[in-house]
Amino acid sequence: MKNRTLAPAAAGLILALSSFGLHAHGGKQHAPRQGAAQPVVKEQTGWGIAGDPKRASRTLEVVMTDDMRFSPSAVQVSEGETLRIVVRNAGQLMHELVIGDREALKEHAELMMRFPGMEHDEPYMAHVPPGDTAEIVWTFNRAGEFEFACLLPGHYQAGMLARVKVESQRMASGKPDSSRFLP
Repeated sequence: MKNRTLAPAAAGLILALSSFGLHAHGGKQHAPRQGAAQPVVKEQTGWGIAGDPKRASRTLEVVMTDDMRFSPSAVQVSEGETLRIVVRNAGQLMHELVIGDREALKEHAELMMRFPGMEHDEPYMAHVPPGDTAEIVWTFNRAGEFEFACLLPGHYQAGMLARVKVESQRMASGKPDSSRFLP
């Protein structure tokens, strides 16, 4: 059998999809997360890590609507805080909530436009059918500016995102963050 190599474009696409844990799956719709039956993989991202439900310091309800908006549209979190995010779809369309930084969300949204049926299920994502709710437990252990976004084709492009500001523990305590300054 001959050793075959992928064309560079195909190899790049597969690498991009796999870096997000994404796989094309034809015309299927996103499946909602199936509760606690599946173990959550705790992988550090630039915007945090899957949280332990027992350590959630508060519950935040996020409502998604067909006018392509999240409510609330902005959230403030302390670095290290674990939130139980209850995501409610108050619309008639499928929506999702994906946590990330602007660059990762923009890149993922572009992939979703090209491959609208991509299958993905990460602990920082919730796919919510109309009238349903889902839950994400997330520890925001990185300070910075992040977002919640719906990356279904057209939704992100219509402005379906919310701002998440994670305040540094050092700044919250009134102490300057000396790691930002060079010696």
